[in-house]
Amino acid sequence: MLIAKEINELEESLLINLQFNKRDGLLPVAVQETTTGQLLMLASVNKEALSKTLKIKKATFWSTSRKKLWTKGETSGDFLSIDRILIDCDQDAIVYQVTLLGDGVCHTYNEKGKHRKACFYREIDMDQNKLKFIDDMK
Repeated sequence: MLIAKEINELEESLLINLQFNKRDGLLPVAVQETTTGQLLMLASVNKEALSKTLKIKKATFWSTSRKKLWTKGETSGDFLSIDRILIDCDQDAIVYQVTLLGDGVCHTYNEKGKHRKACFYREIDMDQNKLKFIDDMK
């Protein structure tokens, strides 16, 4: 359990003290397009992924399904250039603010056969209680 002094240091210090120990070595990272503010995807990072991201300035993640490091764009060519990295108050969540160096981030395709810009391409229609497609917001 964190005591008040430790919490204050965590929340107010300028030292990086990311809390990788909370979630088995992983932190959630939301990826947001810098120019539009659009949320593009949600992924995970471990220490190695964050270190590589800082080194190469391209978004790198830990794949929880493949159990390996991956830099977005390695196979698709749709890299994400890092503009800023934001850390939340508890230092247990991250936001990568990025510039798209390609068409998008999602592995799915829209009705025109193109990769979707964002993984968040549906919303809940609360009146119909089902999903509906939204624009790719390109």
